[in-house]
Amino acid sequence: MKLFQRRRFLSRMASWAAAGLLFAVAGCGGGNGSNTGGKQEVEFWTMQLQPKFTDYFNQLIADFEAANPDVDVVWVDVPWADMQSKILTAVSAGTAPDVVNLNPDFASQLASRNAWLSLDDQLSPEEQAIYLPKIWQATTLNGDSFGFPWYLTTRVTLFNTELLDQAGLSAPPSTYAELADAAKQIKEKTGKYAFFVSFVPEDAADVLQSFIQMGVPLVDAEGNAAFNNPEGRAVFQYWTDLYQQELLPREVLTQGHRRAIELYQAGETVFLASGAEALDNIANNAPDIAVATKTAPQITGETGKKNVAAMNLVVPRSTDVPESAVKFALYITNNENQVTFAQAAKVLPSTAAAADSTLTEAPEGATPIEVARAVSASQLADAEVLIPALEDVKKLQKAIYDNLQAAMLGDKTVDVAVADAAEEWNNR
Repeated sequence: MKLFQRRRFLSRMASWAAAGLLFAVAGCGGGNGSNTGGKQEVEFWTMQLQPKFTDYFNQLIADFEAANPDVDVVWVDVPWADMQSKILTAVSAGTAPDVVNLNPDFASQLASRNAWLSLDDQLSPEEQAIYLPKIWQATTLNGDSFGFPWYLTTRVTLFNTELLDQAGLSAPPSTYAELADAAKQIKEKTGKYAFFVSFVPEDAADVLQSFIQMGVPLVDAEGNAAFNNPEGRAVFQYWTDLYQQELLPREVLTQGHRRAIELYQAGETVFLASGAEALDNIANNAPDIAVATKTAPQITGETGKKNVAAMNLVVPRSTDVPESAVKFALYITNNENQVTFAQAAKVLPSTAAAADSTLTEAPEGATPIEVARAVSASQLADAEVLIPALEDVKKLQKAIYDNLQAAMLGDKTVDVAVADAAEEWNNR
């Protein structure tokens, strides 16, 4: 199973939802939880974790049930391709599971429809405080917490040392400003591109995250566009210049993050922003490139902010067994179980104590993927979910990406593109 393909899938789920599949769910009643034979049933949905983690979750559930003999947990593992229709249909019909694994981006869109149980009513401040504060904040919308943080990944920069040497560069860039300079030198010396990043509105949010990293908030306290200013125009200009100077592949306008992986494996780009686990695929698909690959921290802006991809657990408001559902979600995401799952799945935990246990340097003689994971973990203390929990966030991404494309193609000036993107969002 490729855990981190799920991030692209969940991003697509969010775009489908924004396209009109979401509908009001407040007031729906009757969840899947039941109380039969003196026992409460908690239905728990995950996304394609079987068969790799079947034994892990079966044991975890058995341990929970032994400690809570009045609760039966029914685990349902949903295929990627079915989750979108299943969760939207179940939530709207009031037949959702009692605990379900989603990401903050998608979960926040249903949180705005009052779909999830408010955790501020369920968890004490002490229980909330076990999680990393920035990650807990990512599951908060309009001041209301809706999700239990679960596992995390922080992106790293994989780089081709042979191409870097050919370009005459001694180290990979650490900031976007350095990246632009490196892109020019790489193109001049090798004819290759420095990197690929997608401007397809329905795909990855890397460009959207770059605004935050370069010090430009996406929205203000009232939810209106906060990027129609000199700082926002500078970010638009940055990406427009790279494209118009032919320092980005032409297909950044039409293809998604998968193309970034393909180009890197083909030796056509020097840098790849990805998770550490991508090294396994590179080793299988392009062994020579894998041998030449090393890892650096993710590229950021002057803010120094680093993005983290998060997964969480939510409890539908329609559940018939809220106390048992909350207890089970707390159990899944406690320190001990976060550590064991992080070790099993090669991800990062989201509780403060568990995160501290992962912050170790790679040992001498460590494999490349062990080094990459150590780099990923080292960023955790400073990492946060950069895109705020925001209703219709995919509409914001579309407004920005569409107008950025227009500027890059010369159809609009940067000033007009920024103003049009802000107006489109504000008038959504």
